[in-house]
Amino acid sequence: AVAVTGIIATMPYIALQLVGIKAVLTVLGLGSAENPLLTDLPLIVAFVVLAAYTYTSGLRAPALIAVVKDLLIYLAVIVAVIYLPIKFGGWGNIFDAAQTKLDAVNPATGKPAGIFIPGAGSYSAYWTLALGSALALFMYPHSITGVLATKSRNTIRKNAAVLPLYSLLLGFLALLGYAAIYAGTKPVDLNGTVNPQLVVPQLFLDNFPAWFAGIALAAIAIGALVPAAIMSIAAANLFTRNIYRDFIKPDANPRQEANVSKIASLVVKFGALVFVLAMDQSAAINMQLLGGIWILQTFPAIVAGLYTRWFHRWALFAGWAAGVIYGTIAAYNVVNPVTKANFGGSIAAIPGTDVQVYIAVVAFAINLIVAAGLSLIFRAMKLPDGKDITRRSDYGADENDPKVAQIQREYPLGESSSTI
Repeated sequence: AVAVTGIIATMPYIALQLVGIKAVLTVLGLGSAENPLLTDLPLIVAFVVLAAYTYTSGLRAPALIAVVKDLLIYLAVIVAVIYLPIKFGGWGNIFDAAQTKLDAVNPATGKPAGIFIPGAGSYSAYWTLALGSALALFMYPHSITGVLATKSRNTIRKNAAVLPLYSLLLGFLALLGYAAIYAGTKPVDLNGTVNPQLVVPQLFLDNFPAWFAGIALAAIAIGALVPAAIMSIAAANLFTRNIYRDFIKPDANPRQEANVSKIASLVVKFGALVFVLAMDQSAAINMQLLGGIWILQTFPAIVAGLYTRWFHRWALFAGWAAGVIYGTIAAYNVVNPVTKANFGGSIAAIPGTDVQVYIAVVAFAINLIVAAGLSLIFRAMKLPDGKDITRRSDYGADENDPKVAQIQREYPLGESSSTI
């Protein structure tokens, strides 16, 4: 259940990255609204690039290019948040324009177009979204893959120390949206409709020299390509190690695992492509948050399993099922006020109250209550709980660990999986 959840929850996350790459290709003019075959050409190109990128080089490719990606993104964003306010007369002008725009009534809904400064009623939605996203982050397979691929635990500590800088970067990116409002950026898609996903790429094209706009667009594309590559690899490894080897071919050797991982990686990317093609692409972020709802339900089984054996395995399964079912139904019932489509958001009221929160947090609470309650009942009934055959030594290994050295001797780099 944990492995399947990880794979499925990763697909909308990869889909979000594909949408980002597509946005860059679209503002550059790739594709055509007149020819149905060319309508999704930017998306197909993004899929092909991602598939080739990971199939041939595995985890080494995104690991090597990640440094370049980080430098390009920081360069583009920092220059933008310094240059644009100077060009537009200061942040005061930008914020005034944003407030005027967001306070204007949307004819389709009869309500303001947005919220400039959230009121007290939005506080619970904000902090539960932050909490739920933080808890879900390290449940995703690609987070664990990054940890397992590090040279030593010191590398993990160093990365954890600078991780808040990425959160700061997200704040800067949000400010670019305000700048786009002041600039009057027109994010027009190939079919002539407004596509908000094109705002930031179009902002760079409209307000920077062509050479720097090219750097910024490359940063956006690479910034989506690298995490998407790692996500697909992680999901493939999850399938190979936890489904294929455990249930299909227990005697699989490393070469067979490598081949299966490559195929599984392609299937995961194709699944992400189907997500994008089948859904309203303007709702890509909502689908990613739906994946967050799903993946957070693996938290009790994964984290509790590291520290205690108290929870009964079938109670954990029941809690997971309850959380996933509630979260999916609650997210489905959120209707987009403009498009009237389901899965229109990830915020809903706690049942029986008017308090708006991130759906994943309520689902997580239900998960824990069910898991804890049934654990008490099952243990009182003396139901078999299975046997935990893991050892303390299974949970950690550094560069010079004898087990790691043995694996490196038996399976040299060229013979091991390129996706691991």
